[in-house]
Amino acid sequence: MGKVKKIKSKAKANSITAEELASVKKVQADLQAYLANIGVLEVQKAKAIYHVNMLEKEMDETKKDIEAKYGPVNINLVDGTFEEIVPEAVIE
Repeated sequence: MGKVKKIKSKAKANSITAEELASVKKVQADLQAYLANIGVLEVQKAKAIYHVNMLEKEMDETKKDIEAKYGPVNINLVDGTFEEIVPEAVIE
């Protein structure tokens, strides 16, 4: 058999300047930081939505308790007074 020749690649490595590399690295780091912040904000948003849902359920229970005691009423949130809600008569 014949000898196997090793072929040396004459292609030289291409590279960007140090300044360009520094710029790309800075932009990439800034992008990663903003993406991380968005992740944190999404978690905070999910927690806030959960708390809003819990407060809405608590409000519904409070309304049911008040209606069971006083009937349907409109409550003045400043002084706690209330007015009964009178259903309008249906005219046919």
